[in-house]
Amino acid sequence: MIIRRSNERGYADHGWLRSFHTFSFANYVDRNHMGFRALRVINEDRVTGGHGFGAHSHRDMEIISYVLEGEMEHKDNMGNGEVMRPGDVQRMSAGTGVLHSEFNHSKENGLHFLQIWIEPKQLGIKPSYEQKAFPTAERQGQWRLVASEQGREGSVSINQDLNLYAGLFSAGEQPTAPPSRHAWLHVVNGEMEVNGETLSAGDAAAFQPDETINLTGKQAGEVLLFDLA
Repeated sequence: MIIRRSNERGYADHGWLRSFHTFSFANYVDRNHMGFRALRVINEDRVTGGHGFGAHSHRDMEIISYVLEGEMEHKDNMGNGEVMRPGDVQRMSAGTGVLHSEFNHSKENGLHFLQIWIEPKQLGIKPSYEQKAFPTAERQGQWRLVASEQGREGSVSINQDLNLYAGLFSAGEQPTAPPSRHAWLHVVNGEMEVNGETLSAGDAAAFQPDETINLTGKQAGEVLLFDLA
């Protein structure tokens, strides 16, 4: 197990945006943390009321947004216009190119979300968009598959051999980690004991295929687990 601590992440403060970078991103470059397998970016973003990311383009990247607090307003040149709330998962396959914007839907309240980039399995595909809600009840005390290559079990589909699980666990719970190959575990909030080490909000750990993942909730919170080829 290799631990990536929250306070070791890159950080950018743009006034309206405060962002922590688990992996190298924009002006933050760390050659030891360029990504993990196909997982390229995990940014923890906080956006002040009335602000956001104006229209900008991407290509050949799978982009997942996961809202933790507040409301995020999405628009793109494919004609999509949605508002995301906690528990919602948005997937955008940039493919040959997409233009989009993401704004804090509220003028007063803050927005807190995770921006996740996955390198695609196939390049040059037709851009597409998908958004689904995963209620608290589906994640409480269990792992909920929220993204997968085939869109299994009602998850959003993604152009990569990857399974992304989300779980909400109470103190004392000992969830069995879902089967994984290479695994990246990210603590969204709360505290988890992972193989004897305490991981707090923003901490993460990487696992090789032959490693056991033993989990115990120390403080109620949420965890994401990426299973990667």
